[in-house]
Amino acid sequence: MRYTFRTVGRENLSTEFPTEECRKELGARGRVLALDAGSKRVGVAISDELRMTARPLPSLKRTPWKRLVKDLAELCTEFDVRVLVLGLPLRLDGSEGDAALEVRKIARNLCLSLKLPIAFQDERLTSKAAEASLRVEGLRRKEAASRVDSESAAIFLRDYLARLDGERQRRLEGEDVL
Repeated sequence: MRYTFRTVGRENLSTEFPTEECRKELGARGRVLALDAGSKRVGVAISDELRMTARPLPSLKRTPWKRLVKDLAELCTEFDVRVLVLGLPLRLDGSEGDAALEVRKIARNLCLSLKLPIAFQDERLTSKAAEASLRVEGLRRKEAASRVDSESAAIFLRDYLARLDGERQRRLEGEDVL
């Protein structure tokens, strides 16, 4: 199955979906796949169909582009993914550096390849939180290192889902109910 969802143009790659078409996709049901693009691994997390919970999946190796896209397309098909969320590594002051620009470039290429709507979520300090969480679980350093990227993706996916839920609640509060 090849995805034929609407693409989000380069100018629309922001933390919000500016078009009405993309807002409908946000409000729809279906899974959200989060990606934490690291230099060695790509952390992966998936939401449930109701977009209430998030769980980490095994990380993908940072392979050549075609192989990575093939692996991601398989995940999108397997889980019937409707939206991709990429962690945006902002600086502590909130500005974007080279790492954020690299993620935006990856997002543009994924958008062209997978034809899925893409959103960004601030991922500041999620790796540190993931490391702490894995230490609490009692994992050895080597095992924790292999899982930290996906755990980080799950953390910022939960943040993204909470933000969506908050936006949904504000819209509902603004509607007149008879």
